[in-house]
Amino acid sequence: MPTSIYEDYANELLGRAVAAANAFKSFDQAAVDRIVYAVFKAGYDHRLEFARIALDETGTGVFEHKVIKNVWASLLVYEHIKNQKTVGPISHDPVTGITEIAQPHGPILAMTPLTNPTSTTIFKSLIAMKTRNPLIFSPHGSSRQCSHAALEVLYKAARAAGAPEHCLQFITPRHPDYLWHIMRHRDLALIIATGTRQIVKEAYASGKPVIGIGPGNVPVYVDASADLPLAAESIVLSKSFDNGTVCASEQALVVERKVARKLKPLLQAKGCYFCTKDQSRKLGEIAFDAANQIMRADIVGKPAAFLAERAGFKVPAGVKLLIAPCDGVGRDYPLSHEILTPILAYYEVANPARALDVCIRLTALGGRGHTVSVYANDETVVQAFIDNLSAGRICVNTPATQGAIGGTYNTLTPSFTLSCGTQAGNIFTDNITTTHLLNIHRVARRRLNARWFQIPDAMWIDPKVDAEEILARFNRNY
Repeated sequence: MPTSIYEDYANELLGRAVAAANAFKSFDQAAVDRIVYAVFKAGYDHRLEFARIALDETGTGVFEHKVIKNVWASLLVYEHIKNQKTVGPISHDPVTGITEIAQPHGPILAMTPLTNPTSTTIFKSLIAMKTRNPLIFSPHGSSRQCSHAALEVLYKAARAAGAPEHCLQFITPRHPDYLWHIMRHRDLALIIATGTRQIVKEAYASGKPVIGIGPGNVPVYVDASADLPLAAESIVLSKSFDNGTVCASEQALVVERKVARKLKPLLQAKGCYFCTKDQSRKLGEIAFDAANQIMRADIVGKPAAFLAERAGFKVPAGVKLLIAPCDGVGRDYPLSHEILTPILAYYEVANPARALDVCIRLTALGGRGHTVSVYANDETVVQAFIDNLSAGRICVNTPATQGAIGGTYNTLTPSFTLSCGTQAGNIFTDNITTTHLLNIHRVARRRLNARWFQIPDAMWIDPKVDAEEILARFNRNY
């Protein structure tokens, strides 16, 4: 039966990836670590260049912040993984007789988003090389050139350090049927789906194992017990970072009215502009496609002044964030959805119980399992969020963007892939890293369970022996 050009391309790409995977099997830890160092060094040394080409191509974000993203993805990730054992035996317990052996998955398909194209390329290349998994990149259509340019630099560095040929590849054709066939190819081991909801949905539909991520619709609550200057500084630092393009950035500020009076001037002093209700309505119209219930792509990562002007009003020079009052949560309230730009929906509420309810509804609308931020020095308030919010990451007194990515304001695993658990259709709630790209095989040596063998087989079939008696017998002398 004749094959299509799409199938032929997938066969060629995966054939090269399988050859790389087979070559990787003979690499020891030292060889792997040399490659990882080389990829880290190339990513860090080209951080400025990568930031510039990403900004030039996508038109989103802030140059300096894209540089910092590249540093996070190279330096922080490398420091986290450099001493990890990822080849062969990685642990042995002489008491249990269990030896754990790390094995790679094989060829992996990885998506890169418009918002973090070069930093995600660095990050995924590092964790794939550390685990001996060949990687095939599928970039967002509007960031193909910068993603490809970054990958070429990293691949050249990896090869110079001894990595197998075709250990890092790039899907060059743009037609979606190429990706469709690659996703379903028999030799593809895993998909790491980072990007739009549609991309993640298509990855799950492929039938392949998928590490997916859910959308973020991050609420931030500022309690009366909070350090308000710290909260104001941190929220602006986080939400204005790269013009709000990180999925963990705050999307809605929830605050009691009595706290709002004190917090508002602090936010204004840090570069926030509080919109009128009419201005907020206009922002919702230009930022969110109500018919399709999705943010508009052409406003992602644009600066506050640009957004205000498009909505028909002007803001003073130096404004970093537009804080927009919102009366509800749901389909009829555009700004209650995830908007990856420096617009922060604003809810003034009567009491902490109402604040908690608003945060619950915001995460349920579009951020299940992702991230929540809470500023409070009252641990009962923090505990209420822990008990009631569906969030894989609850950032306490911490900027949500930097806090969720990890490695700076806390000790969470540094990662550019933030998984959101079964509530978002993901298998993990983790910050994805090397451990998720390994199959851990276990060698189990003979160790008898003496408790099992002290019980006569006849007791198992004796109807007179109930659970309490067998439990007492099972634990006798232990």
